Amino acid sequence: MLRTRLSQACSIGHNACKSFISLQLATSAFESQLKYLLLWQDCFMLSRPETKVAHILLRRFQFASLNHCLKLAAWGWLALVLLQAEPTWAATTVDASTLEVGYRQMYNLDFDSAHQTFAAWERAHPEDPMGPVSNAAAYLFAEFDRMHILESELFVDNAKFQKREKLDPDPKVQMAFEDELRHSQTIAEQILARSPGDHAAIFAKVMIGGLRGDYMALVEKRNMAALSTIKSSRALAEKLLAQDPSYYDAYLAVGVENYLLSVNPAPIRWLLRLGGAQTDKEEGIAKLRLTAAKGHYLAPYARLLLAVAALRDHDRLQARALLSSLAEEFPRNPLYRKELARIQP
Repeated sequence: MLRTRLSQACSIGHNACKSFISLQLATSAFESQLKYLLLWQDCFMLSRPETKVAHILLRRFQFASLNHCLKLAAWGWLALVLLQAEPTWAATTVDASTLEVGYRQMYNLDFDSAHQTFAAWERAHPEDPMGPVSNAAAYLFAEFDRMHILESELFVDNAKFQKREKLDPDPKVQMAFEDELRHSQTIAEQILARSPGDHAAIFAKVMIGGLRGDYMALVEKRNMAALSTIKSSRALAEKLLAQDPSYYDAYLAVGVENYLLSVNPAPIRWLLRLGGAQTDKEEGIAKLRLTAAKGHYLAPYARLLLAVAALRDHDRLQARALLSSLAEEFPRNPLYRKELARIQP
């Protein structure tokens, strides 16, 4: 496949170079457009065998001392090859970017491909707890999508959220979800028994608690049981962040607890704080922004939560900006476009 693709690319490139050089059709606008399109494909190029080589070639062209027309010709034929790439494939190789690919598939609602990608990571890295907990995340988000749980209308209206109908979870999905969480928990605890300060294992446990708490609260409507789990996850996240403040995905656990509990009436917030919960709205927003700006796997989820927070504060401009960026980045997820349509001026 790679040999065929590169052979085609060379043939196209040869003809394109002659055409560009002889006709002098390349302009700065064309150059900028092609650069944008190529950069848009970046996260996929690094993970596909046939595009990884092309990506390296592109970077060499950018720094090579070729004349302007030849550089544009090279960009031209690389764009012709690379823009054929379809970004909804299951990972065929397992490298450092594989988990990120799986999360992008998940946010794009391509759950089958996400499960395949995470399963490939689990097979290649059986001692990494991030494989099974990531697969559990894909099961959870598939349930969210099936049940329309993440629609902002539910969260913006407190009364509607409190009176929301109790949903019937898919028992097969629930079993698979819990199996993956238990598997990740076992691996993480084995690692921590050997190395108590292992950051990746601690973060996996933070995710386990966060995912389980989300399932209990949003799918099963077991709010009090979820609260205990979410508090434990937040406390573990704070422990991790005290050791490594650059673990930006972990700020989500702190942000979720503070913001979601802050929307309760003052007497309830007081009782929650007596029980050890955190209910600081501004702290919650600040932590969500950190994950949204610098997080690795959970940044899109943080951006969606920030959009909900903006809608609750009647800041439609900020909500539109966040949802527009999500809709552009994940075009196969109709939730963002649906939410945008609700708040168009």
